[in-house]
Formats: sequence, structure tokens, C-alpha cells
Amino acid sequence: MAKKDIYEEKCEALLAPIAEKNHVEIYDVEYVKEGSDFYLRAYIDKPEGVNINDCEAVSRELSDALDVEDFIEDAYILEVSSPGLGRVLKKDKHLAKSIGEAVELKTYKPIDKCKEFAGTLKAFDSETITIECDEKELEFKRADVAVIRLAFDF
Repeated sequence: MAKKDIYEEKCEALLAPIAEKNHVEIYDVEYVKEGSDFYLRAYIDKPEGVNINDCEAVSRELSDALDVEDFIEDAYILEVSSPGLGRVLKKDKHLAKSIGEAVELKTYKPIDKCKEFAGTLKAFDSETITIECDEKELEFKRADVAVIRLAFDF
């Protein structure tokens, strides 16, 4: 398992009781390098949406827990935030929660001379994602999908 995956998994385990205590759910955790800096990002959510106080409370507790566990070798910047309106649907749990929602999908290579599609998320499985676009269903191989996110101006 890659270092990035280990860090994300351990952070998510530390975050779980903190999220529960603060009445939020974990949307995602990512450890990424941008330029010369490493970022540990925790995305939290709740049905009515998170606010700055939620993010601050979770950030403080998570920071303290990370200091105690001290499993990340590199210097990093911790960020706790909402996944946002145009959230990326990375995991199956994100897709399942978004069935029937408007989405934007981008492919790595053009399909019928197009790389960007918008429609309603209809279905998904381990191999494919299906959206309804202009009253017809389009099925994409998951390996061909660069990104799929909720559309907030559809």
C-alpha cells in the first residue's frame, strides 16, 4: 500500500470518532502534494451543510489527535472543509448518494468527439457509470472517466 493510502486510512480512522462527536460525516480524506507542499485534507458534511464552526471544531480535535499519533513523516498543512456544491464523486458511497442528481462527467479521451457530458446520474457498478442526457442513457466505462462531480448550475 502506498504511503498516501496509509496516511489517508489512518487519518480517517482518527477522524471517525471526532466526526461522530461533532455530528458530521466524513466525506473524504486525501493526502496530496501540490507544488512543494503536502496537504492533508479532510472533507466533512452533514445534511444541512457544514459551517465554519464545524470545520474549526473538527480541525482542532483532528490536529491534536494527529500530533499524538505522529505517523506522517513529512511536514503538511491540515485543511478541514466541506466538499462543496460541485463535489467530486470519487467513491461508490458518493455515487450511491447522488443517484438522480445532476452531474458533470469528463472523460480522458473524446467519445464521439466530446469529453464533457452533463446529465442525471442513473446508475453505476464496478465497471460503468450511466447518466441520462437529452432523454437517452449514456454508459461510460469507469476507467474512461477522468472526473464526475455534482452539477450546481445544470
